Amino acid sequence: MGSGWQRAKRITSAAFRPVRGRDLSLHAAAITFYGAIAVVPVALLAIWLTSLAAGADRVRRLTSYAVEALPTAIGAPRAVHALVDAGVELTPLLALASLLPASLYGEGLRRAFVSVAAPRSDEHLVGWRGRLLLLPLLAPAPALLLSILLALPLTTRLVRQGGWLGVLGVVLSFLAVWLVLTPVLVWVFRVVGPASPDWLSTLAIGSFTAANLSGFMHGFVLFASLPLNLGVPFGGFDEIGAGVAVLLWLYLFHVIVLAGYSATLALSRWRAQHGQRKG
Repeated sequence: MGSGWQRAKRITSAAFRPVRGRDLSLHAAAITFYGAIAVVPVALLAIWLTSLAAGADRVRRLTSYAVEALPTAIGAPRAVHALVDAGVELTPLLALASLLPASLYGEGLRRAFVSVAAPRSDEHLVGWRGRLLLLPLLAPAPALLLSILLALPLTTRLVRQGGWLGVLGVVLSFLAVWLVLTPVLVWVFRVVGPASPDWLSTLAIGSFTAANLSGFMHGFVLFASLPLNLGVPFGGFDEIGAGVAVLLWLYLFHVIVLAGYSATLALSRWRAQHGQRKG
């Protein structure tokens, strides 16, 4: 038991070695700032591209299942419905205008990853590199989003039935989001980040991080369903409380992403050193 605990401590310590001495919370907050600007444009572009591939009516019909299943405490159904409508009605000109704020997410990720992987790096054009390297993810966005949307009718129906069928619906929803997030994180860790860890390490830790993020996102849905008065700390302004709650969860989301990237670098370096010893 003792040796197993010590081994777990060594593995955990090694995984977080790249972020040791860095302010992880500050970097996660920085990504959250960029993400808060980019999240709506990214969602609009993904919905628009999916509607071009699958049809606007189909996207509206499939997303209606999610809208109906979302908790109403913080106005999530109304916000998602408005977002979907705006996305499917986007014009090419508006889509082009959305590219700049959407790409800011890549800049935030790249800047944070550079500080983790190479804190003394003299890399030039860090922001533009991150922006350009993130944009290729828009190409598979319709397939990734559509795969989640196609699962919604089944998962929402199971959740509404409750009991073990409801549990099965949550599990299937978790698996769908996990499978969609895995290739996204593999690209982000391997390409958007500056260190280019090996593919096996990136796939292993990227998939593990995606599983954690999927569970975290489902946890947010549960949190949103709780009868909490989020406006109390803000003089009764519920909208401000809801916005702050979303930003807090987005911040924690990025803490997990940075921890996953750190672990990916640690595993990649360990594999490289282990391979050299064998050679």
